[in-house]
Amino acid sequence: MKTSEIFDALLENLKVGDAAAAVGFRRDEITKALNKDFRAKDGCTDYKLMVGSYGRHTAIKGVSDLDMIFILPPGIRSYYSSDTGPRRMLNRVRDDLKARYPNTEVRVDQCVVRVQFTSNAFKFEVQPTFENDDGSFDYPDTVAEEWKLTKPREEISATKECNDRTSTNMRHLARMARAWKNANGVSMGGLLIDTLVHRFFSQTDDYDSAGTGSFGLMARDFFEFLKDEPDKDYYLALGSNQRVKVKARFQPKAKKAYNKCLEAIEDEGKAAANKKWREVFGTSVPLSISEASRAFRDTEQFIEDRYPVDVTESVTIDCEVTQNGWRPTWLREMRRQGILLKAGKSLKFTVTGCTVPQPYELKWKVLNRGPEAERRDMIRGQIVDSTRPNTRVERSDFRGEHVVECYVVKDGVVVARDRIDVPISTTSA
Repeated sequence: MKTSEIFDALLENLKVGDAAAAVGFRRDEITKALNKDFRAKDGCTDYKLMVGSYGRHTAIKGVSDLDMIFILPPGIRSYYSSDTGPRRMLNRVRDDLKARYPNTEVRVDQCVVRVQFTSNAFKFEVQPTFENDDGSFDYPDTVAEEWKLTKPREEISATKECNDRTSTNMRHLARMARAWKNANGVSMGGLLIDTLVHRFFSQTDDYDSAGTGSFGLMARDFFEFLKDEPDKDYYLALGSNQRVKVKARFQPKAKKAYNKCLEAIEDEGKAAANKKWREVFGTSVPLSISEASRAFRDTEQFIEDRYPVDVTESVTIDCEVTQNGWRPTWLREMRRQGILLKAGKSLKFTVTGCTVPQPYELKWKVLNRGPEAERRDMIRGQIVDSTRPNTRVERSDFRGEHVVECYVVKDGVVVARDRIDVPISTTSA
């Protein structure tokens, strides 16, 4: 496939699509419930603003966290101005939404009221605000016990300005960056992604009018920009200049993506290019015809087909390798030392770190690669459960470049993922 065909298909597959109607319905029903209480208006859908990735039009298919502002009547501001005001306001909003959705989880979470819908796995974070004369908003913070300032309109405006200047490429790249973080388990929030994309376009005009035939080069240069960024605790958000926290280092995975982009560009026009772009951006990249036509059974399953994927947290897995007469060894340490993993070993894949609060589910995928797996028709790749809590037990049966992935599912959404390569060097111990 041509590069333009690959990226045209990628962008089409990343569209929010049919979910937009469901988002709009939920948004309007929430707004109606609040306007009924705060303004005594039935069926009124005014006084709302979608913010976050959805409001900046940089969200992609599978988006689950939806941020909205409800604008309060200015006449009640003084009643909620004391240190108890933020909590009283959020409790009032919670009670309104609990009355509207009695069978749905609705709770206060510091600055917002979270509404966790089971259908669509949408989580709305509703923030009641008072609008200021300059278009900014004051929002309640129950920890600080005060009202704080937010400027989402300036972030929306900065996104639109950059997008217009770059012939819509700003939003295209922001969506591609989200596909990368979801496919590779990069713990980054949407505002950080959009801020970094905005910074990238501020230091180059090479892609201001580029077509999709140049998107491979644009992706390469963007990941080069990311991998070379210095470590920071926060960035200043596009438009508003408010602090955006960096949850975890993104540079190592950006470096891997950069190197994979180089390989994909080198293989342009070959079936291998699709496969390498898939490693960067996930299953939204189409397979080539030759990849789709295989002599062995294609049993691989994809987590994206089972759950929405919106990576916002981190998980880390490792593998304890054991054999008779030998002390157990961790696979990542073996790889660092250049020690080869041979067949006939017991492999215990374990979660060694996870930022997702309990409760959650773990899912796993064990994918066999290489000529022997294809010859034996054993590529596997099904989505499976843990063998025991936080652990998946396997065995190194035959040679090949195998992959094990782990997915953390919270409230019906994959919020963290990790993978470990399992290179088995020989067919005997």
